[in-house]
Amino acid sequence: MDDHWQNNVNQQGTEIPTYGEGGGQEYPYQADFPQQEGGGDEDARSDATEGHDEDAEAMYEGEYQGIPHPDEIKAAQRAARAEARKKARLAAAMPDEEDLAEQYENIMEDCGHGRFQWTLFIVLGMALMADGVDGFVVGFVLPSAEKDMCISNANKGMLGLLVYVSMMVGAFVWGSLADKMGRRKCLIYCLAIDCVFSFLSCFAQGYGFFLFFRFCSGFGIGGTVPIVYTYFAEFLQMDKRGEHLSWLCMFWMFGGLYASFTAWGIIPHYGWGISLGTQYQIHTWRVFILVCMFPAIIALVGLVFMPESPRFFLENGRHDEAWMILRQVHDTNWKAKGEPERVFTVSTNITTPKTQEDEFIEIQSDTGTSFQRWTVRHINLLKQVMQNVMSLAAPDLRLQGLFLAIVWFTMAFSYHGLSVWFPDMIKYMQYEEYESKVKLFHRERVERFHFNFSLVNQIHKEGEYVHDKFMDIEIKSVKFEDSLFENCYFEDVRSTNTYFENCTIKNTVFYNTDLWEDSKFIDCRMENATFLHPKKGCHLNFQEENDIVIYMVSFLGSLATLPGNILSALFMDKIGRIKIIGGSMLISAVCTFLLLLSFSQGAVILFQCLFYATSVAAWNGLEVITVEIYPSAKRCTAFGVLNGTCKLAAIIGSIIFAKFIGITKIIPIFLAFAALACGGLLATKLPDTREKILE
Repeated sequence: MDDHWQNNVNQQGTEIPTYGEGGGQEYPYQADFPQQEGGGDEDARSDATEGHDEDAEAMYEGEYQGIPHPDEIKAAQRAARAEARKKARLAAAMPDEEDLAEQYENIMEDCGHGRFQWTLFIVLGMALMADGVDGFVVGFVLPSAEKDMCISNANKGMLGLLVYVSMMVGAFVWGSLADKMGRRKCLIYCLAIDCVFSFLSCFAQGYGFFLFFRFCSGFGIGGTVPIVYTYFAEFLQMDKRGEHLSWLCMFWMFGGLYASFTAWGIIPHYGWGISLGTQYQIHTWRVFILVCMFPAIIALVGLVFMPESPRFFLENGRHDEAWMILRQVHDTNWKAKGEPERVFTVSTNITTPKTQEDEFIEIQSDTGTSFQRWTVRHINLLKQVMQNVMSLAAPDLRLQGLFLAIVWFTMAFSYHGLSVWFPDMIKYMQYEEYESKVKLFHRERVERFHFNFSLVNQIHKEGEYVHDKFMDIEIKSVKFEDSLFENCYFEDVRSTNTYFENCTIKNTVFYNTDLWEDSKFIDCRMENATFLHPKKGCHLNFQEENDIVIYMVSFLGSLATLPGNILSALFMDKIGRIKIIGGSMLISAVCTFLLLLSFSQGAVILFQCLFYATSVAAWNGLEVITVEIYPSAKRCTAFGVLNGTCKLAAIIGSIIFAKFIGITKIIPIFLAFAALACGGLLATKLPDTREKILE
């Protein structure tokens, strides 16, 4: 057993682990410590004991009724776990010694769960909320951005694809680095990168710059999910871990609600834009991106005041720094509970052996020029990261890692595929309804008429328009085919989805319109046509109603996950991660068949909410079990790889499901059902980690 960890036996015969140094006073590892006397004991006391009146100590009231003290219950549970692990070691012929994982769990139990964890919960929740917001930003701004920057359909698809690719790369890179550089440090880098490049994307005028800035922003925010869950889990004791990690998952839902609500309230309001001179305008979709930065900024500021994970420090041999943080956690919690007299009894001599590789790197890093030292550190950091990634394929992790990766992939494939299918299906239904109301005008002749009203959703074939005026009007979704325009005058005309095909334009003037020869006229014959002050480029139309519906659909979809989030948090530790994941995925698979009944927009919205409500518990369970399966030295790396796998599945699912919009519903529904059913059944093969100490 470690020289610094000993067993002290109380009067009832219960073994209580204690910690002491040399020949000095040895304090029980329980908070229920014996009365201490003399000046020699003062060094062992926490600063929180100043001003405490020892004569005011009262006996535990329940002692007279024979009710055990909560600390005695914890001691008994701890002793039972220690005995079970001792038997397991004897059966496996392992040495009987308490490892770092057991020591750390005991420390966290004595630190308690209180103000410190709740403060960290809010800070990390805002970081997770920033990730949730970022997942909606591109989809919400794209209808406006594509018109503002003249983005073609091909480039529009490229934007959505590259953002997911950047998040996939970010999850892998930052997850791997967090195991070597620290959770807090890497999370600060992630949020800082996201904030900087999100801000720059608000002012990007060209599509190329906008694409680059969004790619970099995605690279930063992509690393938050693996780090956030790992970081928070390492401040939680075993019996609190499942529930509180599940509560943390709710912030992703808050991100979706925040993004949907702000998009609904900002983007359609043209008057809220900002003008910078005559040539440059910050339209409301750019303002929306700025507003979406708030959760990331709040999390970034909060992280400045939070400490690094002490478990990370202990795994890397930095025990003094870990001890200071653990003492901070202990004192913060017990002061807030009104028990400042609680003593943090862990000595500063918690040791973890260094590897020869670490010592070799230190020797190399202390020699040569500053550039050589920088190069050695970063080359060795890269080597360690790659070795950590390769170690995930070790025999003891390979099989369960493969099962977990498949479950992640199937869940993400179905969820993100249907997340694209739902709004696209609603848009397609709206388009079909709109097309069914189109007005057809055939061989009409209009002469010397002043058009001072909007033309909407019309098709004009073989018409003749002579000496007509089109002034200060909007032409929306109108097509002129094989028509003649002679001696006509167009002024201050705004058009959306309007084209002239195989028309003859004679002696006609276009003044200050967005109707110009290279974009709106297809195979037309121009005879003495004049274009004065044309509004070239793309122009926003803030009267579109379809976008409002999409904001509402996204808001309702995010809100629908609230019951699933609450239930999964309440039952995560009661029924276990495996049943939560498997049950949620199988129920979601059954719900996909109801999509065959979605013959209206209302039905699609209803079944979307039902699917989100039943599937969110599986996400929460996956994030909890991923944290618990892998050891601390590989935890962020493994989470990053699995989260990157999730993004890859999202890309594949989004592309495949979008291809069948307007063709058939059967194939997307069957693919979603098959993936969820297979993933749910495979989840039953994963290990139960409810009673597992973080290794």
